[in-house]
Parts: sequence; structure tokens; C-alpha cells
Amino acid sequence: MVHGPCGALNPLSPCMADGKSIKRYPRPLVAETVTGNDGYPVYRRRSKEDNDRTIKVEVQNQEIEIGNEFIVPYCPLLSRILETHANVESCHSAKSIKYLCKYVTKGRDMVVFSIASENANDEISNLQMGRYVTTNEALWRLLSFQIHERYPTVVHLAVHLENG
Repeated sequence: MVHGPCGALNPLSPCMADGKSIKRYPRPLVAETVTGNDGYPVYRRRSKEDNDRTIKVEVQNQEIEIGNEFIVPYCPLLSRILETHANVESCHSAKSIKYLCKYVTKGRDMVVFSIASENANDEISNLQMGRYVTTNEALWRLLSFQIHERYPTVVHLAVHLENG
């Protein structure tokens, strides 16, 4: 799987916004896999000098040689089982927990539905409104945790008037 190419090689790529790739390509070439500042792994990517292979891709009627910085990481086992591209990355940061909770609870929190009988045409009495709460929010409320963070905190400061 080859991304793009984008960046300076192809500024008209669909993933480009404000002169940068929104997918963070080209990725840096590093000697070994390390955890980045954001908690996501920075995979080992060999450079051409480290005996890595390059391929030639045609972009806008020009042949460009690209290396490992545009290769998309993938899991061969999952790709074979699911018959699709599957990218699995491990992430070690507090932001990942927040992201997962936000992603799981993403969606609608209110539903409008109607109950109608065969002969009733009264739309006002048939319309119902309901709100459902996810398990995470229900547990959070049952344990009386704060739902919203108050930041910055407001501190009352005593003010003294002149000669007071």
C-alpha cells in the first residue's frame, strides 16, 4: 500500500490541506521503532542508503521514485482474513482513552418517534420524544462524577479598597 505521493512531490494530492498532508506523509525515516510524542508509534523506515527498495510511480505524467516514507503500515494477517487493508497500531497515551470513549459514545442522544393506530390522525398526541443515555454516561452519573470540566477554575480574590 503506497500513499500518495503527496507533499512537495504532488501538491495537488487530495490529502493536502494548507500545504501539508493531513495524513502526516511523508513519514520520517528512522532506524528503529519508537513511541512518538503523541503516543503513536513511529515505525522503523529504512532509507535508500540502508539498502531499502524504492519504486517508481507516475504522478501528473511524470515518473517519481519514492521510498519507504510513503508506505502505509498494515497487518498482513488481518488483510488476508478480512480481504481488505487493515491498519492496526498500538497507542500509549491518555488521549487515546479519551478518543475511544468519545468514539464509542458518538452518535445521537435523542430520538423522536411516533406511535400510530389505524384510525388515529392526531399527530401531536402520537409523537413522543425520548433521550437515551449510554452505559458510560449512566455510570458516570450514578457515581456522581463531574460531567463537564470547569477550566480555568474561578477563584474569588478578596479586594481591599484604599485605606480599607
